[in-house]
Amino acid sequence: MNSAPLKIAVIAGEVSGDLLGADLIAALKRIHGGPVELVGVGGEGLQAEGLRSLFDFSELSIMGITQVLSRLPKLFGLIRRTTAEIIAARPDILLIIDSPDFTHRVAKRVRTALPDLPVVNYVCPSVWAWKEYRAKRMLAYVDHVLAVLPFEPATMQRLDGPATTYVGHRLTADPALRETRRLRAGRRPGNGTILLLPGSRSSEIQKLLPHFEVAVSELVARNGPMRFILPTMRHKEGLVRELTAKWAVMPEIVVGAEAKWKAFVEADAAMAASGTVILELALADVPVVSAYKVDWIMRLLTSGIKTWTGALPNLIADYAVVPEYLNDIVRGASLARWMERLSADTYQLKAMKEGYELIWQRMQTEKPPGEHAAEILLDVLKKKKPGRL
Repeated sequence: MNSAPLKIAVIAGEVSGDLLGADLIAALKRIHGGPVELVGVGGEGLQAEGLRSLFDFSELSIMGITQVLSRLPKLFGLIRRTTAEIIAARPDILLIIDSPDFTHRVAKRVRTALPDLPVVNYVCPSVWAWKEYRAKRMLAYVDHVLAVLPFEPATMQRLDGPATTYVGHRLTADPALRETRRLRAGRRPGNGTILLLPGSRSSEIQKLLPHFEVAVSELVARNGPMRFILPTMRHKEGLVRELTAKWAVMPEIVVGAEAKWKAFVEADAAMAASGTVILELALADVPVVSAYKVDWIMRLLTSGIKTWTGALPNLIADYAVVPEYLNDIVRGASLARWMERLSADTYQLKAMKEGYELIWQRMQTEKPPGEHAAEILLDVLKKKKPGRL
């Protein structure tokens, strides 16, 4: 332990990053033992650790690809303000967390003004998916990357990026997920309960729910009465209820984390929007099929995508564990047939569960992610600024 005070600049651009940052800072305080001052941008988690955020980080939600062009003046204004505040604060180290469209732009500018300032990047940018050149460019302003996916260190090394360490993923240590996994252990399929997870963004929900409606109707027509649960967040509940109001077979709409985890325990299988929730389902041992429809701008950019799959479980296992449907290939009838195969004792279900077990093993770490990340951050600081620790 060290009683020397530390000033840490931290930038988190969304809720998931805020949670990661809060976990890291809490662990760092325990390890360091001395006073820790925070400056920068974050949400409730980091604020609970002592951060007075420069602005409400929900303002960074403007960075969806279809909104950026119309909101560029605001975005660049926030970048300039954050950069100036951090430079003026003269922190001991800068921690940027995910949201690379914002955090990396700030880090570049801060490093130019404070060339000796150590910079740690928590959550590796998806250079394995597209824009591989970003990895090497990060050398100019990032000293170490804290990866949350086990294949990312090798990818960064292949692309000549900064030193990268897999610290673990928050989901593997999540008490609710671990309890859900425990409750599902040894569970046999066949109760006829299907999860519908159309995403967290309004655009995702609007694009996928019509296909889920077809799947629901098809399943009932082929199999008789079944149960459908649609977990959502409070601020999306109105939209979900509006879009499902005229369905012939109404899903049970549940709100909040507790209800979501209960649904995970009860479900035979799930159809879900591609994203972190697919990994969440895999780690919780819930069979899933991934679906996604992108907007027209993203369709123009798909030629630049390098990865062979968009499903995180598949990338971790290095083979196709989870079936995927994208854009014009999304068909409710196809989703329905997969739900039939995954909610019965089939070879498809057995194969998926074998893949899930491999994924679970590959994601394990000796230390909790926050603790491991905090130790690396302090090590980077010690190497670049030996006198500070």
